[in-house]
Amino acid sequence: MYRSQMSEKDSVIIVSGGMDSITLLYEMQDRIALGVSFDYGSKHNSREIPFAEMHCRRLGIPHITIPLSFMADYFKSSLLKGGEEIPEGSYDEENMKSTVVPFRNGIMLSIAAGLAESNGLKNVMMANHGGDHTIYPDCRPEFVSAMDEAIRQGTFVGVRLLAPYTHITKTDIALRGKALGIDYSETWSCYKGGEHHCGRCGTCTERREALAGAGIVDKTVYVEDV
Repeated sequence: MYRSQMSEKDSVIIVSGGMDSITLLYEMQDRIALGVSFDYGSKHNSREIPFAEMHCRRLGIPHITIPLSFMADYFKSSLLKGGEEIPEGSYDEENMKSTVVPFRNGIMLSIAAGLAESNGLKNVMMANHGGDHTIYPDCRPEFVSAMDEAIRQGTFVGVRLLAPYTHITKTDIALRGKALGIDYSETWSCYKGGEHHCGRCGTCTERREALAGAGIVDKTVYVEDV
């Protein structure tokens, strides 16, 4: 379906519409043949996926959204619709553990690997980073290494997993985005998925800290600003 547009590029990227994946999208745009988002029933999917679509369109990269509604139906997480309230406060293990969606990245990477092989592509890209390691098991270096090997072994063409932000911080990512001229107000972080960023949940706190650490003026509209 997409093969004619992909002939000179070698990768599919999982792009959520958040700071990290949008930065990777711009940094690796010359290699990306397809952007894929997953609507898995999170409280903020409807806020972030439009940004993924917009940035892919801006860069001339084909984009698709794949529905994974079964995850909200059968999995337990405060991140999912119908789950408990999103915690507020610091971005640490005890506070954010309820937002883990069991094996989310494993499921998404498996689908992305199938897309890559179906379209003759060599790589799948994801934008996990060092700050995720404590909280999210499917963002840790050990998971990335194991999944890379599983995808390589499980595809005829030996698809590889590229996760270049695994060992850097969100501030490091923001610095890369700053150099690329990315306007981070055109990304979404807040897990609550309201009209504006709540400014109080762990992801909003992490967003603010990363932008400040990179010396970027935070143009995000928070609830407190309205």
